[in-house]
Amino acid sequence: MEIVWQTPANPPEARDYIIRDGKRFVRPYYFEFVSYVKNRWVGKTVVDLFTEEFTGRPREYYVGAVKSGRIKVDGQVVSLSYRVRSSQKISHFLHRHEPPVLAGSISILQEEPEVVTICKPASMPVHSCGQYRKNTVVGILQAEHGLTPLFPVHRLDRLVSGLLIFARNPSKADQLRQQIEAGLLHKEYIAKVLGVFPEGEQVVNANIDYNAREGRSSAETADKCNGNHLKGKTACTKFTRISTNGIHSIVLCEPVTGRTHQIRVHLQHIGHPIANDELYLHHSEVIAPRSTKRMRPESAAMDTSQPSPVLESSYDINSNEEFSIDPMCTNCPNLGPKGYDGDEEGLWLHCLRYSGPDWTYECPFPDWAFLS
Repeated sequence: MEIVWQTPANPPEARDYIIRDGKRFVRPYYFEFVSYVKNRWVGKTVVDLFTEEFTGRPREYYVGAVKSGRIKVDGQVVSLSYRVRSSQKISHFLHRHEPPVLAGSISILQEEPEVVTICKPASMPVHSCGQYRKNTVVGILQAEHGLTPLFPVHRLDRLVSGLLIFARNPSKADQLRQQIEAGLLHKEYIAKVLGVFPEGEQVVNANIDYNAREGRSSAETADKCNGNHLKGKTACTKFTRISTNGIHSIVLCEPVTGRTHQIRVHLQHIGHPIANDELYLHHSEVIAPRSTKRMRPESAAMDTSQPSPVLESSYDINSNEEFSIDPMCTNCPNLGPKGYDGDEEGLWLHCLRYSGPDWTYECPFPDWAFLS
C-alpha cells in the first residue's frame, strides 16, 4: 500500500470517522508536522533535539525516524550526527492517532446566509488544537455537512456543550466579535451544581487569576488577599437557581465578563461547584466520574500526537473499512493514542443562549438539566 501523507491543507472527509462504543474516533492517518529551528535548538543533533523537546517518544524511536527519513531537514534525509542551523525547516512524518470524543451528533440549529448556529456536544473541541485536527466541530461540520468556511464567533471549552455561533464570512465574524468586545451581548449558561443553591439572584465579583502552567484559574477577593495586590482580572457572574432536588441544583449563569473558567471558578468560590468538575472539586468522594486520564498532556508543539511509521494488517471496528497498522507506531493497533481510556463524560455546563442588539440564538436544555 502506498503511504499518502496529509498536511493541514487536506480537508477531513466523512469516511475518516469511526463510531465505536459510543465514541467518535478518527481513522489513523499519515501526517507531516512542520517546524522551524528555534534559537535554543541551534547546534543540536536532530535526535537530541527531538528527545529533549518532544518527550512522548523514546530516543530509539527518533534514531529510527532519522535513519528511515521520517524526520527530514529542509526536505533532505540527514545523518544522526547532523546539527541543525537557525530557521531550517524540520519535517516529521508520522502515523497520527487523534483522541476520541463522545459520539453525540452535532445538531444544526439555524442555517442563515451569514450565520450558522449549532448545538456542540461535550468533549469535542471547536477547532484544531493540540492532538485534535479532524475530531473537532469545524472538521466534522466540513466532513459531514459540507459547511466551510466557518468562523467561530465565540469559544466554548472542549468539555462544555451547547450553543456555538459561526459566521460564514470574515466580515460577519468581525461584526459579531466587535459586539462581544463592546459588551453588547448577553450570555446565558446553565450548570448542575452541588447542594441547594440559594434563592434569588447571586452576584459574584471576584478576580480571576489564570495559571497557564497548571491549566486552572483561581478566584481572588480583597478580603482574602490580606491587602496584597490582586493579580487576577476583574470578573463578575450572576447566578439564579432554576431548580433543586436537595442534592443538586440547576443554576442559570450569566457571565458579565469573559475570563478563563470564570463560571466554574465563581461557582466553586461560593461553595457550589459544578457537580462533576474534577478540576475544581476539592473532595474527590463527591465527584461524579467524568474525565479520561492521560499519560501525558496535550501539546500544541510541532509534534502533537503519538508516534509513527511502515504498515500492514488491518483492524475490524464497526466498519467494513480498514485502517493501516504501522509497525513503528506505538499506538497501533488501537484507534486512539495512548493514555486515553475513553470513559470521558462532558462537564455539566451548557451554553444556553446568546443575545445581541437585534438578535438572539439559543440551544435546547441538555438531559442532565432535568432533575428527578
